[in-house]
Amino acid sequence: MSEEKTIYSPHHYTAGGIETIDYIQAKLTKEEFKGYCKGNILKYMSRSGLKGKELEDLKKARVYLDWLIEALEKN
Repeated sequence: MSEEKTIYSPHHYTAGGIETIDYIQAKLTKEEFKGYCKGNILKYMSRSGLKGKELEDLKKARVYLDWLIEALEKN
């Protein structure tokens, strides 16, 4: 994963010595991981601003978009 993931790497995401997104990617097929990223992009985009943290939601969507782009570039 890109270095950008460190933006959202609180301690509870790295408990057990592995970043949660790395574990998810390792457990899913390439197609499943791409779908996971797309779903999270949609989630954060569609709720942006509804919880009072619009910028934070947009940045999270961007992180998932970057991970999706990286996954596509690997193919």
